Amino acid sequence: MNSEKQYIDLYEQARQMLFEHSSAPLNAVRDKAFEDFKKQGLPNRKVEDYKYTDMQKLFEPDYGVNLKRIQFPINPYQSFSCDVPNLSTSLYFVVNDQFYSKVHPKTTLPEGVIVGSLKEQAERNPELITKYYAKLAKTNGDPLTALNTMLAQDGLFVYVPKNVKMDRAIQVVNILRSDVDLMVNRRVLIIVEEGAEVKFLFCDDSADDRNFLGTQVIEAFVGENASLDLYCLEATHHKNVRISNVYIDQQANSRVNHNVITLHNGITRNHLELVFKGEGAECWCNGCVIADGNQHVDNNTLIDHRVGHCKSNQLYKYVLDGKAVGAFAGLIHVRPDSQKTESQMTNQNLCTTKTARMFTQPMLEIYADDVKCAHGSTVGQLNDAAMFYMQQRGIDKREAKLLLEFAFVGEVIDQIKLEPLRSSLHHLVEKRFRGELNKCEGCCNSKFTIQNS
Repeated sequence: MNSEKQYIDLYEQARQMLFEHSSAPLNAVRDKAFEDFKKQGLPNRKVEDYKYTDMQKLFEPDYGVNLKRIQFPINPYQSFSCDVPNLSTSLYFVVNDQFYSKVHPKTTLPEGVIVGSLKEQAERNPELITKYYAKLAKTNGDPLTALNTMLAQDGLFVYVPKNVKMDRAIQVVNILRSDVDLMVNRRVLIIVEEGAEVKFLFCDDSADDRNFLGTQVIEAFVGENASLDLYCLEATHHKNVRISNVYIDQQANSRVNHNVITLHNGITRNHLELVFKGEGAECWCNGCVIADGNQHVDNNTLIDHRVGHCKSNQLYKYVLDGKAVGAFAGLIHVRPDSQKTESQMTNQNLCTTKTARMFTQPMLEIYADDVKCAHGSTVGQLNDAAMFYMQQRGIDKREAKLLLEFAFVGEVIDQIKLEPLRSSLHHLVEKRFRGELNKCEGCCNSKFTIQNS
């Protein structure tokens, strides 16, 4: 039986339940997403964008799906209490794929800002949600986006109105919680209007030692002269499969800073698709991966320069130990008449064992002649001369290895603009290299959360 057949059967049998427990704007595109999924099926490794991760195998197991929206017994505001000094955030939780609204955060948002359940906001503001939902994430272009769209019933909605500049970052902790193996389909819609500024920190965490399969689709609209910082941190466990697709739309003179950091995982596939639609826009897209054992991390990016006078910068670094597998495929697409484009893509990788594997494929597709575009990729091992130098000065081999690894990824961490978050990540990365990530003192359950105040 093909892996996708169970999802086709699931939709046909549970369609009415999906509709009943969601809202009209989400339901409006559900049937089309289903038809698109049926036409495409789950991608195999012959599909260029998915050749490094076997999606057919990942979706074979029979996972439970919470179609009736049963509330899981957890109070994340009590369970997750670790904090990072000097960084005050507005803290929210999403349990599996449901926005947690039983306890409201202590902070007060600026006038007009909305952070809440996508389902509930679709019922209160159907015209606003309909205008933006599923407009970037095309279901006929990606089968996993189609799968998420046909099954997603809730998620997170964020709206920052015109010229509102938020001083306090928004932190969203995505908690995986279940007593059985579970499939989670989470949706995120972010609207940053003209002249607005906002910073997000998404933390993926797991509360239970179960097998999880998570699909996530994030759509972010960044208006003219607006600014969006989006930090995504994964620190789950080896039984977790995470498939995340991020779609970003940038208007003229906007700024986007997107950072994805994988500290601990099972199998992860991240896709970023960023489109410039107005001149003068800039983006910085960075990635840091630390993997060992049998962990697998696949980052796939597309930066689409549809207009001229825009700048994009990408820096992705991997440190792979054990039998870990890493993959990076990045495409910079410069369309005709997109003159004065500036773009830089760098992927640097460190394999610290002979059994670790890295696949890298940076690509340029340029149809304009007045541009400055470059890309580069390296795969190497620890520097023997540097190791010898440090050991000669009394540093043991294990500590020397850790120092070199830490210095290697430090360039990515230093790109983070929130200083307390940057300092904390330096600390967490060191703990990760030492194998101490699960021993975070002061945390009830989480490996990394920020206390709201």
